[in-house]
Amino acid sequence: MPSPRPHWSVVEVAGHPCEVHAPPDALPGRAIIYLHGLRERWLQEEPALCGLVETHRLAVIAPRSGRSWWLDRIVPSFDPLITPERYVVDVIRGEMARRFGVEPPGIALLGMGMGGQGALRLAYRHPTVFPIAGAIAPAIDFHQAMREAGDRDDGECYDTLWQLFGDVERARQDTAILHVHPLNWPRHQCFASDPDEIHWHDGAARLHGKLGALGIPHLALLEPLRGGHGVAFEDRVAADVMAFVLDAFDKESRRVV
Repeated sequence: MPSPRPHWSVVEVAGHPCEVHAPPDALPGRAIIYLHGLRERWLQEEPALCGLVETHRLAVIAPRSGRSWWLDRIVPSFDPLITPERYVVDVIRGEMARRFGVEPPGIALLGMGMGGQGALRLAYRHPTVFPIAGAIAPAIDFHQAMREAGDRDDGECYDTLWQLFGDVERARQDTAILHVHPLNWPRHQCFASDPDEIHWHDGAARLHGKLGALGIPHLALLEPLRGGHGVAFEDRVAADVMAFVLDAFDKESRRVV
């Protein structure tokens, strides 16, 4: 656990730790739920994103779920009674309202890696609750990772998926791409993926293709960037994804229902 910076804390919400950013001058009516990745890094350990959150005075709750993939399945290592998805949709959303007075459509989902696919997947499944989703290096095709686990250095990261699904095809049917609805989708979605990321980039490219074929508006940042790959890429696209989220907040605030 990182040493808290000003206005950051770690609190317990329904029995689970959550990282909270509560600036005294937070932007009214706007907040982010941040979903961590497989590395389980705290948001304060992501310098680019953390800095942007602080600069733009955004209220944030970042729940901790372990390697749960933010699925709507009971993950015993997380909680025996509530799924990671329902924890975000019900418990964390309720905590946003209680703590910051922010409710949909003023809540955006933002995630990295495993959390990036979680942000997209939850937004596809609950587009009226989460009309804004941003994902950096989303690990969309987690079924492929299951198939390749034996040949990957991080193969143990996919044990949860095998325990939950027991089958690659069953897992594929629960990936974010399969939850895209042609008539009911989040109004604002953005994802960025490094072309040199051999394990995950194809999934982001396929999602871009499907959304384009369905005529669903989105921003896909899929081109190589100068200045490095991996963590360096994630840091460099963080500003673009955050700019998209802030613009989406503005558009939602002007939207006439």
